[in-house]
Amino acid sequence: LVAARRTHATMPARKYSTEASGEKVVACRGDNLRVHFKNTRETAMAIKGKTIPGAIRYLEDVKVKKQSVPFRRFNGGPGRHAQAKMHNSKHHAGVTQCRWPKKSCEFLLGLLRNLESNAEFKSIPIDELRIKHVQVQRAAPTRRRLYRAHGRINPFMAHPCHVELVAWTPEAEGVSRTDGGPGMQVARS
Repeated sequence: LVAARRTHATMPARKYSTEASGEKVVACRGDNLRVHFKNTRETAMAIKGKTIPGAIRYLEDVKVKKQSVPFRRFNGGPGRHAQAKMHNSKHHAGVTQCRWPKKSCEFLLGLLRNLESNAEFKSIPIDELRIKHVQVQRAAPTRRRLYRAHGRINPFMAHPCHVELVAWTPEAEGVSRTDGGPGMQVARS
């Protein structure tokens, strides 16, 4: 029993998918968030590249339906809306489908506020930070049962997700990453 406690206390901390380290880098993550994976992925991709205050303003606008979240990959269900045309540019042409995922916005706003507090702790000006790395992964589904007529049972599952956000300043562009993203130095060991 004592050995089990000792191993539990020395479990390694969770790692980020990027090895973004430095003075001007802040990161945060949320594991097993009880929010839809697909909606959260599209919402997180919409805030990538924005400053932290700009991302907070954008998500607040999405909550009150002033702006929308474009659905580019998981676009089998969302309907077409005129507000989706705001997201068309020379790089992202032909976006016609969008939604206003309120719960995903609330979870991402919590993570952005965590990024803000991490930046204040490191005494980094919040206006200089840009969200450069966003990753949303599927978590293990929570399983429940739905009892149907005539003695049948169907699965009733939720699809949670893991989210990680990393922001850094333009001066810290030489931050090493393990995934070999464009314009970054690949960390080799």
